[in-house]
Amino acid sequence: MTLPAAVGILGGTFDPIHFAHLRLAEELADAIELSQVRFIPASIPPHRATPRVTAADRLEMTRLACADNPRFLVDDRECRRRGPSYTVDTLLELRTELGAARGICLLMGVDAFQSLITWSRWEQLFELAHIVVAHRPGFAMEPARLPDPLARQFERRIASATAHLHRAAAGSIWLQPITPLDISATAIRASIGELRSPRYLIPDSVLDYIHRNSLYKDLDAG
Repeated sequence: MTLPAAVGILGGTFDPIHFAHLRLAEELADAIELSQVRFIPASIPPHRATPRVTAADRLEMTRLACADNPRFLVDDRECRRRGPSYTVDTLLELRTELGAARGICLLMGVDAFQSLITWSRWEQLFELAHIVVAHRPGFAMEPARLPDPLARQFERRIASATAHLHRAAAGSIWLQPITPLDISATAIRASIGELRSPRYLIPDSVLDYIHRNSLYKDLDAG
């Protein structure tokens, strides 16, 4: 039986969403042959202060950014859920919806992966999804630099080919080089607050939404 192609999951505050988010999703979808990438904006991110731009605004900006890509889907479940937006809860819901056999790939950058042990019920993530780590070309993950519990998981689960992400529904770690784009949402917010243009860092549709709704103008970069 041929299994349906794996689904990618990209979470974040998207405050605002920018081209580095979109390019990461596009390159990983191509490299791993994902059927779709679901962008899931966090309502209350557990690892940073709650954004001062509303979840509704961040969700709408994400929808605008993804509108022209048929492989991108925006999932609003964390914006509808009360309490902190824990990834493990989202993956539990998605596993129920997508079935036990469908591959789910949790997409993230190196910094997020290196701090994975600070996530709620982090070891359970491997029961629910593969973890795909996007990195700059030439980067080498050094297990000795990872926290010991994460280093043990890395050495046990690192995959040798993307086929592992399709043959099983969860449990592997895959490292994928992507085009390095040094774009920061913090810097974008600061730029807007200082009345400088962030054009070409974010989609025009997102920039237009920010201007129409006067977002970030009265906020500092924090």
